[in-house]
Amino acid sequence: MKAIINIGLKNGVLDPQGRTIANSLVDLGFDEVTGARQGKIIELDLKAEDADMVQARVTEMCEKLLANTVIESYSIKIEN
Repeated sequence: MKAIINIGLKNGVLDPQGRTIANSLVDLGFDEVTGARQGKIIELDLKAEDADMVQARVTEMCEKLLANTVIESYSIKIEN
C-alpha cells in the first residue's frame, strides 16, 4: 500500500516561503497570483493489507515525526 501525506502550514501561520513564491511570480509577470502557500508531500510505501490499520499507523507517524502539529496540518490518502 501507499500513503500520500500532504503537509502544510495551518491558517494564520506566517508563510515567508509562500510569500516569496507569490512575489517572485508577480515579478516574472504572473500578475494573477495573489498568494501562495508552501508545503510538502511525503509518499510512503507500506507492507500492509488493512487500510484502516495503515491509516492509523500513518496518523501516528504524522503526530510523532512527520508534521509539526503546532503549526502544520496534514491529510492522508491511502492507495492500494
